[in-house]
Amino acid sequence: MALCLNILFVGLTYSQTKQDSTGTKTTQLPDVIVTGNSNTDPIHSTVKNDYQKRGSQPKNVADLFSEINGFSAIKRGNYAIDPTFRASAYEQLNVMYDGGTKAVHACPNRMDPITTHVIPEEIEKIEVVKGPYTVRYGATFGGIVNMVTKDHNTLENGFHGKASVGYETNGNALVNMLHLQHISSKFNITGNVGYRDFDDYEDGDNNTIPSAFRSTDYGLKLGYNLSEKQYIQGHWRQSFGRDTKHAALPMDTEYDNSSIASLDYKYENISNTLQGITAKGFYSYVDHLMTNENRPNFNMVFASSPVTSTTIGGKIETHWLFDKINLFIGADANLISREGTRIRTIKIMNGNILPEPIVRQDKIWQDASLSDIGLFSEAKYQINRTTFTAGLRLDFVYANAMDLEDDFALIYGTDVQQSETNFSGTVSVKQKISNNTILEVAYGRGVRTANMIERYINHFTVGQDSFEYLGNPFLKPEVNNQFEIGFKGHSQLNEFNNFNYQLSAFYSVYENYISAIIDPSIPRKFMPMQQPQFTKVFINIDDAYKTGVEFMVKFNILKDFYIQNQSAYVRTKNNDFGESLPLNPPFTSTFIWGVDKDYYWAKISYNLTSKQSHIAPSFGEIETPSFETLDVKLGATLFKKFTIGIACLNLFDATYVNHLNFSYRNQADFNMSPITEPGRNFTTFLQYKF
Repeated sequence: MALCLNILFVGLTYSQTKQDSTGTKTTQLPDVIVTGNSNTDPIHSTVKNDYQKRGSQPKNVADLFSEINGFSAIKRGNYAIDPTFRASAYEQLNVMYDGGTKAVHACPNRMDPITTHVIPEEIEKIEVVKGPYTVRYGATFGGIVNMVTKDHNTLENGFHGKASVGYETNGNALVNMLHLQHISSKFNITGNVGYRDFDDYEDGDNNTIPSAFRSTDYGLKLGYNLSEKQYIQGHWRQSFGRDTKHAALPMDTEYDNSSIASLDYKYENISNTLQGITAKGFYSYVDHLMTNENRPNFNMVFASSPVTSTTIGGKIETHWLFDKINLFIGADANLISREGTRIRTIKIMNGNILPEPIVRQDKIWQDASLSDIGLFSEAKYQINRTTFTAGLRLDFVYANAMDLEDDFALIYGTDVQQSETNFSGTVSVKQKISNNTILEVAYGRGVRTANMIERYINHFTVGQDSFEYLGNPFLKPEVNNQFEIGFKGHSQLNEFNNFNYQLSAFYSVYENYISAIIDPSIPRKFMPMQQPQFTKVFINIDDAYKTGVEFMVKFNILKDFYIQNQSAYVRTKNNDFGESLPLNPPFTSTFIWGVDKDYYWAKISYNLTSKQSHIAPSFGEIETPSFETLDVKLGATLFKKFTIGIACLNLFDATYVNHLNFSYRNQADFNMSPITEPGRNFTTFLQYKF
């Protein structure tokens, strides 16, 4: 049973403890990107790993990003939440678990993004590479997000466990988790089970927002030491979502079942030159059903959409050491397939009740598949205080849809298979200016192939607006040429006081950016008498860019007290349309006052978000006003084994919307306006460690 990230973020680090020694040997699997080693870590990367002192339970994994500078959330309810970083969203971010494991959503409206398939309590830390500055972890356009479930803390041999429970008042939410782990000199085994039950929440004006959901999750991880240099680990997890309401989508989730399996292997210290070989394989399957059974239009038509998604992938990498050059050479693969239809039982047509309902089937994914096989090489060379990095990558992409709708084939033909060879790369310099300051300069070329929605969706409403969207199987891949310069460091003012700082500025030039435009020659297909009358078609645009800055400074006073500010701003421009690119978050700034001691901690967060007037009207975006919120979080460790925490979120009960929130859809009591966030919310949790 568990709450908030104050529980054990499930993972498994192999550790071998000799019976006659206090020393410990740890074999680290390739499930992390940032290791704390400047010879191997990507440039412009960051790590967030203080979730045990967060103070409030997250709805799903996407909530964990709220305190990472530069991140925002795309929200359709309490469950279907997508992270966005620097105005890059969805497949523009390379989101993974444990260095490469992925689960691709089955729903075209993203009711089931990757963040819903693993519970937040499993996540020990989140690693972020802020742009296409490494080629080792798959095709990357706007950045890498790696959610690490492995527990890197070396534990003694024996049995360990944690149980926790949490509750929050706004939504009558209950979260439980139990985590058990056994460690021996030869193997490790870890198991966990969790349950989450969230009711509808209320916003600051006491409006009840349809947002309830239930989910049950469990996982099992087993690691085995094959020899002193070889280690293998298997991980199996399942997640079961039930009765999920999506305030900003036209349907709700009846069930969402996912299964994820992965197998990792590492062989290290093979020779003086060959430092190691790592390999990973994974499989994920998502089975999803959405209906409109409890929606206002149910009396006119009953819609049911069973859809599935299968992802198979893997990676093999070799690490070589030649004097001062660390060289990584490898290959990876991601193979995605989707199936599913929408079944409509039409009861009323043109205002008339039909004597016999008419049943229609609409192909959602058209039996689509997308495969990406990549080859990469990345080298790091260190001389004195300077580290140079250069990487090259080739991706061989193949996409096809085998069961086309007639109207889709009429526009594009019956042969829509496409092959691409995409080139990406990076060069960077990391310079240690002094013992306390580091300068980072990087250029990355990231390439993203069009996803299945952009290629094959056929007259479905998948955007923020009310248009039907039509895919384009012949889209070119979009390219991000990103430049970035940053400083980070710390300064010791005196024996008791110091401060840390980070500053980054970036600029991206986009090629063939994928967008959508109204096509007056293609009328609306479903319910043709409704507005909007025409269809949007995905296209490539020629002239677009992104620029922005991020800033963080933290003053540590008398060692345990601190004052911190972090701010982020990003600006995008679609020159072809004369507007911003969609999903451009507003300027945000957070001021934090806190105390952080071994056995208790507290912090006050004052969050400011500016008005957003840089919008994309062609995507149905509207201006959103500025808002301010205040959060208070407290926690303490009692009797070594008990941890208690309380929090008040949105203390002043503000009514507000985040700019990236989708608008209410098919709801009886709401118009087409962005969904509002929760009002005042008190949370509490209790954890027992044994």
